Amino acid sequence: MESADTQMRLNIAPLAANTSLRTLAYDAIKKAITEMDMYGQESEIRLDERQLSHDLGVSRTPIREALTVLEQEGFVRSVPRRGIFVVRKSKREIIDMIIVWAALESMAARLATSRASDRDLTELRDMFHDFEAEAPAEHMNEYSNANIRFHQTIIRLGGCAMIGEVTENLFIHIRGIRAVSVRQENRSERSLQEHRAIIAALVARDADLAERLVREHTLGLAAHVEKHGRFPS
Repeated sequence: MESADTQMRLNIAPLAANTSLRTLAYDAIKKAITEMDMYGQESEIRLDERQLSHDLGVSRTPIREALTVLEQEGFVRSVPRRGIFVVRKSKREIIDMIIVWAALESMAARLATSRASDRDLTELRDMFHDFEAEAPAEHMNEYSNANIRFHQTIIRLGGCAMIGEVTENLFIHIRGIRAVSVRQENRSERSLQEHRAIIAALVARDADLAERLVREHTLGLAAHVEKHGRFPS
């Protein structure tokens, strides 16, 4: 028996006229996939080529071309007689991806202790200013978004372009997993405490401590997924 799937309308805007409509369609669809809650539902996520064409305001040709590139990159998959589906990883694949992310982000944190400016670190700390008076659980959507920005910022502050490039395609899945897991098992409060400790280590320019705390924080997510995660087989 075939599993149920959900036809997903992506959050995208019409494209401006341009000679490279395929590139614009690719960027718009990839961005929308990256920002979607792909692990927040059990059913498969199917994309509607006709709806994408309508929403982006272009013919179906650049949509097909963009989807072909996205399939080659592993973001979507084509199923004969069923359609185009967003690729979601298995539980084992997700855990492996988190482990790789832990290694890369922890190195970025080490680099950030010597490369980030004082202003950069102040802005990192200010991401959580709104959660000083009230628990993250009371503003879960806002905290979830801040959580994602926090980890992206550490990667950026490391100042290593190769780390940024390697993590870019991992991010689509890591973002989805963090968005789901932060709502479970009171992880938001623990997450906030761990973020504060990481920021303190960065501000103190303690490379060993910052690297270790980031690694342990992210491996904690892997352990959580191992214990509680329910993902495609």
